[in-house]
Amino acid sequence: MNRLLWIVLLVIGIGAALLAFNDSAGTTASIDNYDFSRLIWLGTIGLVIAVGMLRSGRSLGTLASNLGAWALIALALIGGYQYRYELQDVASRITAGLVPGSPLSLSVEGGRATVTLDKANSGHFEARVLVNGSPIRAVVDTGATSTVLTAEDARAAGIDLGALNFTIPVSTANGMARTAAARTNEIAIGGIVRKDLPVMVAAPGALSQSLLGMNFIGSLSGFDMRGDRMILRD
Repeated sequence: MNRLLWIVLLVIGIGAALLAFNDSAGTTASIDNYDFSRLIWLGTIGLVIAVGMLRSGRSLGTLASNLGAWALIALALIGGYQYRYELQDVASRITAGLVPGSPLSLSVEGGRATVTLDKANSGHFEARVLVNGSPIRAVVDTGATSTVLTAEDARAAGIDLGALNFTIPVSTANGMARTAAARTNEIAIGGIVRKDLPVMVAAPGALSQSLLGMNFIGSLSGFDMRGDRMILRD
């Protein structure tokens, strides 16, 4: 073990000396100094692993099998990282099928979050929205001036209904309803987040489902409807 330690220190020392000597040149043995330093560390780690496996007393066949298994794991991790966005889309599609209103796709375009919603069986676009961290299902209503929460959803989001005065009339699909003005700490769909957003809260029993209105939709850079899909762009 002491011999291995000295070998490791010797390799690191020689590598460090070469890097210091070739610092002004920027390359060592025709390799960029940054890549050369990574090569030293990876080589040292590989040496320690190899010596440890050889000293374990296992047969070469077993060692080769173990190395192959670790190589496959490494390739799987690298592949998962390289295709992380595609895998995220697959997961989102599965979740959208299992949990109504979940985003069909989450992505980033030009540094801005993009969320794709699928049309629900009702014929409307529904979204799983986080209001103050509490998940609710809301209909995306471009005809609604403001976001309107049902009394149940507002209570789940931590809004005190007892402190509200339901005196503001609004028109809904079920007719006129009495609402009260309130304010949320945060409303989020996927990676699209809006802070300190005003909302309306419907009186208990006045609204069957919350509405995501234009005070949220209008804050986006844009949205498109393509067949059975709606694309929201932060």
